[in-house]
Amino acid sequence: MKALVAAFLAAVLSLVAPAFAAQDDPVLVAQGKTELIDINHAKAEELMKLKGIGEARAAAIIKGRPYARKDELVQKKIVPESVYNDIKDKIIAKQ
Repeated sequence: MKALVAAFLAAVLSLVAPAFAAQDDPVLVAQGKTELIDINHAKAEELMKLKGIGEARAAAIIKGRPYARKDELVQKKIVPESVYNDIKDKIIAKQ
């Protein structure tokens, strides 16, 4: 009976816990369980959750759309390479 309850609780936690986890939690990043921010469609508020992206850079990202690849943020000089290196694993450029 204890094993059944433990299995049930583990199943429930696996469904509920991700909703409460921080997006930049290193354990979730290592497991690939973070949701990527689409630089072609995200609102400014979503973009500003990224490290190094404030109001001005979020506005510049939005103004520079569309992007074929996420590395165009550096090529178009919208963000410096150091900022890009911090966010590249958290963003995507969907077509």
